[in-house]
Amino acid sequence: MYNIVVFASGNGTTLQTIIDNINNGVLKANISLVVSDNPEAFALERAAQASIPTYVIKSKTIPDIDTELAKELQKYDIDLIMLAGYLKLIGENLINKYTIINTHPGLLPKYGGKGMYGVHVQEAVIQAGERYGGVTVHYVNSEYDKGSIIAETKVKIEDGETPESLFAKVQAAEKVQLIEVLKKFIIHMK
Repeated sequence: MYNIVVFASGNGTTLQTIIDNINNGVLKANISLVVSDNPEAFALERAAQASIPTYVIKSKTIPDIDTELAKELQKYDIDLIMLAGYLKLIGENLINKYTIINTHPGLLPKYGGKGMYGVHVQEAVIQAGERYGGVTVHYVNSEYDKGSIIAETKVKIEDGETPESLFAKVQAAEKVQLIEVLKKFIIHMK
């Protein structure tokens, strides 16, 4: 079985997409653990509803979080760490040991970096007068949104598009793209 650990900081809609695709047989995988830096994240509730173990990070600095997670994650069999709306940088201990990917609600490298998350990305894209927004799945390294790109999907910006309406379209594309990427990772593991 392909074992995934999901890191999430918020609502967990991407986590729910992964859970649903495992439950309906599209993904031949198991979520071993859901990790969050936010004890109030609804992602933790989604995990609990699916009987997935959870872990809430206690440390506050990136080096301390890295050490804490390296110790905690060694308890699990992990093929992939998936960042799904997780907003902290990942430390060297994890980067050097695990394959880690992130889904980002913008086209990289232009619309990435610190502070570029959620609807903030769509605000920047619309303000810049772009014709397309989009979503990127990329490998994680020690800088925000700088890892090698795995896949991108463009989303056309219509006349009168708002950041919120564009974000909804990007989120829909993100879920489709992510499941396709995860299927390829699982196939390559066999």
